[in-house]
Amino acid sequence: MEIEAVDTPPAKVEADVLAFAVPDPVDLGASGREVDELVSGELGHLVEDGELKGQLGRTTFLHTSGRLAAHRVAAAGIGSADGFDADALRTAAAAVALRTSDSGGRSVAWVVGDGLSLGPGEQARAIVDGTALGPYEMGRWKTRDEGERRQPVERLVLCGPGAAAVADGARRANVVASWTNRCRDFVNAPPNECTPARLAEWAEETAGRFGTVTFEALGVDEIHSAGMGALAAVSQGSDNPARLIKLSYEPAQAKGDTILGLIGKAITFDSGGLSLKPADRMEDMKSDMGGGAAVLAAAGAIAELELPLRVLTVVPSCENMPGGHSYRPGDIITALNGKTIEITNTDAEGRLILADALWHARQSGATHMIDLATLTGAMVIAMGDYYAGLFANDPQWAETIREAAEASGDHAWIWPLHETYRRYIDSSFADMKNSSEYRQGSPILAARFLEEFVGEGPWAHMDIAGTAYLERGRDDYYDCPGATGYGVRLLAELASRLAAA
Repeated sequence: MEIEAVDTPPAKVEADVLAFAVPDPVDLGASGREVDELVSGELGHLVEDGELKGQLGRTTFLHTSGRLAAHRVAAAGIGSADGFDADALRTAAAAVALRTSDSGGRSVAWVVGDGLSLGPGEQARAIVDGTALGPYEMGRWKTRDEGERRQPVERLVLCGPGAAAVADGARRANVVASWTNRCRDFVNAPPNECTPARLAEWAEETAGRFGTVTFEALGVDEIHSAGMGALAAVSQGSDNPARLIKLSYEPAQAKGDTILGLIGKAITFDSGGLSLKPADRMEDMKSDMGGGAAVLAAAGAIAELELPLRVLTVVPSCENMPGGHSYRPGDIITALNGKTIEITNTDAEGRLILADALWHARQSGATHMIDLATLTGAMVIAMGDYYAGLFANDPQWAETIREAAEASGDHAWIWPLHETYRRYIDSSFADMKNSSEYRQGSPILAARFLEEFVGEGPWAHMDIAGTAYLERGRDDYYDCPGATGYGVRLLAELASRLAAA
């Protein structure tokens, strides 16, 4: 999507649609009133007739008939002023983009800085997000004519007094949103298409775009030779071989000694293994690589933004399948750090492959680590589809991530990680077991298990089971089921803040 930011008065900006925000109850604002005068008071008449409303996501279009440079005006509802935030503006921008696309338009101009409680920079970022993410087409495997496919907005203009000052931030947001949609493409892809090998190919293609990024992938034999017994065990039931995927971003002007480690779970299909999942909605288990796709896409966004921060991305990827070669409940395996694990449930596999990846990332030099994983169904029950669970061994690191999450729109809530939970994974036969027989605190137990493999230094775990893949639309700018790309915006924001520190 092409981004422009100009100080041109809104009435003089050429676009298919000129949009401005309208709260509930309706107040056209200075820009709206100016436009209303130019269209002979027709907006005011729509308000009087009750047709123009400020309800969140409600859009009212008006043809300008040549009275403005734009072909149409869109009054975009943002809901109550008391509840207004960046997500409300994202939702309004998504609604405008969808309506523009449906009417055959390809360009939208948005008025920024018109009396909203968000600053112009935050407004610009939210508008870019909504415009880019809202119209995302998830059904690209449908056989239909090209003309039947939804066409995205190709040009976004941010306008109004002082709008030119937000140009750089808007373009950076556009980069991140583009990588977010690429993440969605891979998470939505069917498991016969998105295998561990294909995920590795995507990572290699990403690295090939940037001279600052190097790619490496370990195959099955190398995984065994390296001593990654946990990743090897989970993968051995599948005919599709595992990969340990690595991207190293080394910018020339990197600041300080910080190396940000991004680790993502990438089970490209999770049947549960011998602890077989129920058939209901098993098709959604193609999304169990949402964390891996997010960190790979974030690495691409960070490289394209040219952030002066070293980043190491590690993605363990495999399928978890039943079969004669599958690992079994009762097996004892040895992870990369030498600790032994009793398997009590083969469907608690994500923490196993992350165990080896976390230790590998730390030993490879990562000073600050964060892992993303669609790890536990209990997180979905607890937090639904809006907040991810955040666990950390360092309160300051947790708060840094939480602040980046809220700023980015990928929301997170800090959970406890107390030492007393360690007893739930105690084993009589090995150093630990991979699941508990008690149906209590399972997201916390999974995080506590991972903590055994993080080494020294700040680490955080994000359980994104509810936020990475939606069973139904959220009635906001993610108004369709499927992948959200959760984590890409968060990690790009986190890296930006670390680079600026």
